[in-house]
Amino acid sequence: MRNWRIFFEPLLTPVFRTWWRISRAMTLGVRGVACDEAGRVLLVRHTYAKGWHLPGGGVEHGEIASEAIMREMAEEGGVAATGAPRLIGFYANHANFPNDHIALYRIEAWTPCAPHGGEIAERAFFPIDALPEGTTPGTRRRIAEIFSDAPVSATW
Repeated sequence: MRNWRIFFEPLLTPVFRTWWRISRAMTLGVRGVACDEAGRVLLVRHTYAKGWHLPGGGVEHGEIASEAIMREMAEEGGVAATGAPRLIGFYANHANFPNDHIALYRIEAWTPCAPHGGEIAERAFFPIDALPEGTTPGTRRRIAEIFSDAPVSATW
């Protein structure tokens, strides 16, 4: 009776995996925290979304999340990581998109580089206790958790 499973397994497994990906699709984004020598945090304002955000974006197919944040920090923030990014945590971002998750990284060592791409309207470093008007609630929560010992939330 078990021989049928062995025989059909090479055909059934790809079908089931495809179904699982469709029915349980998940998206993964990354955001990064980088501070300048004065301890100010880097924020960006996108051309396509309201508010100030931590730099970041989507993890591309076949890309490692830690590589994605280094790419996004350079593209959006003009920050080239000179050391490995440190994972802070994973957060559910279901309010933005069902089954969306964000991996948050800290970029502790970096050098300036030329940002590229046209999706950033503005980028700047801000004092942690004087974030600009329009800083998104998720960004404010992450900054408070990292720098002010605020309780950690599982949602972005």
